[in-house]
Amino acid sequence: MGFKENLKSELTYSGMLVKELATLSGVNKRTIDNYLDSHNCMPSAEAAVRIARVLGVSVEYLITGQDRQENVSSQRLPGPQFILKSLESLNSRDRIIVFNLIKSLREMEEAEAKSKRV
Repeated sequence: MGFKENLKSELTYSGMLVKELATLSGVNKRTIDNYLDSHNCMPSAEAAVRIARVLGVSVEYLITGQDRQENVSSQRLPGPQFILKSLESLNSRDRIIVFNLIKSLREMEEAEAKSKRV
């Protein structure tokens, strides 16, 4: 995949709109639209760095689809914006379930850390 496809994929993955990416990266929305619509439109190095930082990926990954520093599992975790948008779409009951799950995970981590200290 090329830059265009990787950028589309990362926008979908993050749940971010082009407008949000433009605002956060400082790259003009029309410019980003051109990257997404054109086959051979490549960003300047500065624009690629700004976009990659906002999306939480490397420039190399955006351009080639591969990253020299990919971990063995190659499983990417969703970014905070994706998680927040997902939470916003939940009803109150499901938000409580998610909250309790997070609370339980923290308690388990604290108990594990405490047992290591003993």
